[in-house]
Amino acid sequence: MTGTPAQVGRHGPTRRRVLTTALAAGATALGAGALTGCGSALAADDGSTVRLWDLFSGADGGLLNDMVAKAGPDMPGTRVERTVLEWGTPYYTKLAMASAGGRGPDVAVSHMSRLAGYAPTGLLDPWDLSVLAEYGIAPDDFADAVWSRTRFDGKTYAIPLDTHPFIVFYHPEPAKKAGLLTADGTLDTDAFSSPDRFLAAGKELAKASGKQGIAFGYVTDTAQCWRLFYGLYHQTGGRFELPEGGPAEVDVDRMATVIAFMAKIVDGTVNPRSLDYASAIASFVNNQTAMILSGEWELGTFRSTDKNVGAAPFPTVFGTPAVYADSHSFVLPRRDHPDEEHRHRTHRAVAALLKAGQIWATAGHIPAYTPVTETAEYAALKPQSHYAQAADHVVLDPAAWFAGAGSDFQNAMSQVLQQALLGDMTPDRAARAMVRRLDTFLSKPSPA
Repeated sequence: MTGTPAQVGRHGPTRRRVLTTALAAGATALGAGALTGCGSALAADDGSTVRLWDLFSGADGGLLNDMVAKAGPDMPGTRVERTVLEWGTPYYTKLAMASAGGRGPDVAVSHMSRLAGYAPTGLLDPWDLSVLAEYGIAPDDFADAVWSRTRFDGKTYAIPLDTHPFIVFYHPEPAKKAGLLTADGTLDTDAFSSPDRFLAAGKELAKASGKQGIAFGYVTDTAQCWRLFYGLYHQTGGRFELPEGGPAEVDVDRMATVIAFMAKIVDGTVNPRSLDYASAIASFVNNQTAMILSGEWELGTFRSTDKNVGAAPFPTVFGTPAVYADSHSFVLPRRDHPDEEHRHRTHRAVAALLKAGQIWATAGHIPAYTPVTETAEYAALKPQSHYAQAADHVVLDPAAWFAGAGSDFQNAMSQVLQQALLGDMTPDRAARAMVRRLDTFLSKPSPA
């Protein structure tokens, strides 16, 4: 998706600004710990500390710590202090409150798909590309498909850390037995290059494994159906525009075609009909299925039982290369009077972290800073380097204030799609139901 958020004026207070400022003030009234306990920029230091809010716990959190250590020599005299907050709505609510009150951290991690709900409302400050250039970071260092979403009103509001696409994982042994690997041992994506070929390949995988072919966990999940649908829909070349106030400008027939294909994937001939997310993961990990449609973020889980697990960009089923993805990005929470020297320090710290992206790549994420992915060291990472080209064809959620990672929008779309995949709704009815929900979201006024 290469569009940019709708142009919205930023002069004077907005409804979002008034609301979030009030919330931030209320939090302050409850006690300074309501925000300062989460790494507020108000805590005293000598000016050498760059405070970062992020949502990385577990293995990813450990890798980010390693990146901070690796980046040290590139940001002498600077210490990065991380505060890890709960993923999803709690994180974005707290970020909005802190930004509205000018009490946020120096820098924060945000999904790129959330930018349309933050940049137009004045909750973020723009990055100074000239300062980043001093430290070797330029727009040309990022894939156009991702960089195009960083800008609003002529300014850059996000610096991508990674691209995390929806891809395919497979066990090499049954894939080879099914004749679906190329001479170099990578997946022959041409064998999946149409709906019929995709389904036929799934059946061959099932025969080769003696079990199931392709796993897809979607039941009760708030995003999986949407991720699969949106990537496939863009492969059809169908229009998907969400003008403010509506109605949605989409191709209902192409939507129905995609939904019908998705339903065939889970009709019981290629994959069990009703797997939830955890069950699909378990079926692949336990070799009950030969392939799984999932996010690259599950690489560590899959490699824990199959060190040779393979992966590839999501196949082009409908003619136009497109892979659903999102991007973790660095943003600058708004400050009324930012300290320019400290902002300069923050830019330098982010540049240093981007250059340490090889560490981040070990988890499966595709570093957004392309000089990292062009190294021999990255090429040696398997299977990460086998799906790195997905970054050139990614599509992010629509650039709408209500869309993005962890949003009610994704959940609403997934609920309709789930009904179709379970056989409770025909594809054409599901497509029309999705359009009705799209129009409902569009009828709501933007908080900006």
